[in-house]
Amino acid sequence: MELGIYSFGDLTGEPTPRAVGRRLDALVRQAEAADAGGLDVFALGEHHRSDFAVSAPEVVLAAIAALTSRIRLTTSVTVLSTIDPVRVMEQFGTLDQLSHGRAEITAGRGAFPESYPLFGYDMQDYEALFEEKLGLLIQLRDAPDAPWQGRFRTPLRGMHIGPRPAQERMPIWIGVGGTPQSAVRAGTLGQPMFLSLFTGAHQGVRLVELYRRAGEAVGHDPSVLRLATGGHMFIGRTSQAAQDEFYPYYSRYMSLHPSFRTGMPREVYDHWVQAGLLAGSPQQIIDGILAQHELLGSERFVAQFDPGMPEAAADANLELYLTEVLPVIKAETVSEDRASSGVTA
Repeated sequence: MELGIYSFGDLTGEPTPRAVGRRLDALVRQAEAADAGGLDVFALGEHHRSDFAVSAPEVVLAAIAALTSRIRLTTSVTVLSTIDPVRVMEQFGTLDQLSHGRAEITAGRGAFPESYPLFGYDMQDYEALFEEKLGLLIQLRDAPDAPWQGRFRTPLRGMHIGPRPAQERMPIWIGVGGTPQSAVRAGTLGQPMFLSLFTGAHQGVRLVELYRRAGEAVGHDPSVLRLATGGHMFIGRTSQAAQDEFYPYYSRYMSLHPSFRTGMPREVYDHWVQAGLLAGSPQQIIDGILAQHELLGSERFVAQFDPGMPEAAADANLELYLTEVLPVIKAETVSEDRASSGVTA
């Protein structure tokens, strides 16, 4: 099973240029630590607002590519609805060449609406924009010379889109929150799905069923219907200490959500933890990740390791993930793979 981390680069203080620079420096350093520590994936989100440091994840990922050697580099997510897929393919083709075949794209619609007016799009076209641009992005990867015509940009006929990725087929994951239609879309297109889960594996069962059923209904081989899961994570030496330490960070972070503008109440937070939010001891985190793997058949887990946290707390969280969680998950899932294939030690 693959393990990774992701970040949106949220700022915990005033969004000054110096604070943004420190945050970006920390993300590059943490990606280096993840690479050296054996994680498989590092992902960055995209936001276009002053309380986040990352609006151009492909630029930051390129800096990380130069300082790492094995970790795969992706987004969480590329807000495809408000960017030209041609430009996305050029950027990630470049990143894939720079990283020698380690780039991926996770395409989604984003959690905030600010990019729509910023780049001149209408929120009323929310669904249609994503549908059209996702189709074009996949075509640019699989059949770049084929003509294309749509509603939201000029037609493409005989134009060069480059550089081409180093990989023969650079992965394009589709980011899915809780929308059944999104899971069906990912399955129908035969693309891997990244499913956000915040309160345990049970919330993903129906969506994963829809994803796999939709893919198989149109003839996709089940092997291409890959599943990754991810969500917020905080690890402490003990369960109660972890939950108490994480709460003020998480409450502040969730105040960005319209439902929690004044912060998340402690009773709501405690309910989320009871329902599966990954905040606890190393063993609790191991159990939660393995529950997603076993119940949903996921082959990748990517944790947001720093929501609302100061740099030191994020570093400590990452260190426990690398030293206490990763070795156990890898050992458990390698043993499982050997058993399923009939291989003995």
